[in-house]
Amino acid sequence: MQRILTSTLALLFAISLANPVQAGNPDRSGSAGAGQLLILPWALSSGLAGANTALVTGVEASFSNVAGLAFVNRTELAVCNTQYLLGTDIQLNSLGFVQAVGGGHLGITVTSMTFGDIEITTEDLPEGGIGAYRPTFSNIGISYAKAFSNTIYGGLTVRMISESISNVRANGVSFDAGIRYLAGDDGRLKFGISLRNVGAPMRYSGDGLTLTATPQGAAEGLTIMQRSERFELPSLVNIGFGYELMRRESMKLSGMGQFTSNSFTRDQVAAGLELNLKDRFMIRAGYLYEDGVGNEEVTRTAMTGPSAGISVNFPTSDEGYIGLHYGYRTTNPFDGIHSIGLNISM
Repeated sequence: MQRILTSTLALLFAISLANPVQAGNPDRSGSAGAGQLLILPWALSSGLAGANTALVTGVEASFSNVAGLAFVNRTELAVCNTQYLLGTDIQLNSLGFVQAVGGGHLGITVTSMTFGDIEITTEDLPEGGIGAYRPTFSNIGISYAKAFSNTIYGGLTVRMISESISNVRANGVSFDAGIRYLAGDDGRLKFGISLRNVGAPMRYSGDGLTLTATPQGAAEGLTIMQRSERFELPSLVNIGFGYELMRRESMKLSGMGQFTSNSFTRDQVAAGLELNLKDRFMIRAGYLYEDGVGNEEVTRTAMTGPSAGISVNFPTSDEGYIGLHYGYRTTNPFDGIHSIGLNISM
């Protein structure tokens, strides 16, 4: 069984990488909704360009590959603030925890995305001056993961999605699933597959979709209730691997790669490296590639590829620690994506 799974994962990854430019659905770019589900809200993973599907553990695994929750040995709390496209007012704030429960691990995460104040404008007042509104997007994820053997780990996430723009709102539910497999006797080679953002279409509704007008010659006005079009969720599949290139008592160097098959945009390939010094100091870098990245005329993403990050862990009593993390991703336009996070293992 283990040999079959290893061969299957390796074959899927090789096939996916064979022709990344021709895959994906670039013609459907912009047609999906709930784009908040695609924005990485955690600092450690951000520094690796999100390439750590096969290696991510702890609270951050609830976003990339939920199977990684099963590797948490203690209770873990995490918070993170992300300045998305610095120069805009877009921010993401995330909070989560993981706890061992009933032979597995339970995780809960909450992510809120805000856009600052946006001026209300009309045809008569195109410059605003009549007030502002504050769109707010959020999602709450409940995850469970467990070890099925010494080499196979799996998990599932149910995520409640909410989006509010002025006086219209949309709500939905999505599902994530992930598998992690440790290959070889020493577990240095790891494979991961995650399926994300699968769910029923969402639709906006509310008073903001009503229209009041007085037809010519009519004595009274009419109120028309409009219906918005449904939009699908941005589902995707991640296939990744990770390998410990160097393992010493005082140092560990890990390399990783990932292929992402997107339903509503171009497919992507990411790679990353992380140097770990005694689990106290980590430095990492990554790169995300898709067809046209860096070319302003054809690109479909603001990200230009490179990313980097650092982590510092401060030991506490009983083998716990407090970790500080920073992640940066380059973008064009604006001044990049900056994430600062804190996690506590106790």
